[in-house]
Amino acid sequence: MPKIAIIGGHGKVAMLLSRILSDEGHSVTSFVRNPQHVPDVTATGAAPVVLDVENSTTTEIAAALGGQDAVVWSAGAGGGNPARTYAVDRDAAIRSMDAAALAGVGRYVMVSYLGAGPGHGVPESHSFFAYAEAKAAADEYLRATGLDWTVLGPGTLTGEPATGLIETDPENPGNGTQTSRANVALVAAAVLELPETVHRTITFKDGTVDVVEALTAE
Repeated sequence: MPKIAIIGGHGKVAMLLSRILSDEGHSVTSFVRNPQHVPDVTATGAAPVVLDVENSTTTEIAAALGGQDAVVWSAGAGGGNPARTYAVDRDAAIRSMDAAALAGVGRYVMVSYLGAGPGHGVPESHSFFAYAEAKAAADEYLRATGLDWTVLGPGTLTGEPATGLIETDPENPGNGTQTSRANVALVAAAVLELPETVHRTITFKDGTVDVVEALTAE
C-alpha cells in the first residue's frame, strides 16, 4: 500500500482523511506543528511527526518526506494574520512542493477551495484577501511543477457527516456550495487511488453522485 504524508495533520479534514486512509491499510504520516496535537493524530491511526513547515527549509521538509509515495497539503495559517497566511499558505506550501520533488515523491494533492485562482475576486480590503492571494499563488505554482498533482476545490465547508455524494464543477462558488469536511476527506482519499485525477483541478460540493463515479465521469 502507498505511504501517504499529510501536511497540516491536525486540521479537521486531515484528521478525517488520516482515519480513512489508515482504515484502508495505508501507512499514514501526519505532520503537525504543535507537539500537543500528537495524541489526537495518533488516535486516527496515523504516525505523527512534529514539523513546523512554516519555519522549515525545503531541504528539511524533503528529509521528512523521504520514503513517502504521496503528499496531501491540508495545512493553513487559519487566517487573521496576513503575514502568516502568506508564510504558510503560499511560501511553505511552495517549499513543500519543491521538497516533494527533491525527495522523489511524485504524487501531490492540494486541498484548496472553490473559487481559488488569480481571478478570485476578493477585494483587497477584505480579510479573506491574503488567503485568496496565497492559495492562488500556491495552486498556480503546483500546476507548473513536474509533480503528479491534483488540486481540490471544495465549496463552503461544514461539519455535516459524510454522505459520499458530491457534485463536481458547481457553477456558483458562493451560496449553495456547502461541502462537508467529511466528504472532502473522502474525495482526497479517492483521488489518491485514481490515476485519472492527476493534473486535474476538481471543484465540488455536496451532491447526489457517488464520489468515485463523479471523479471518473467523462
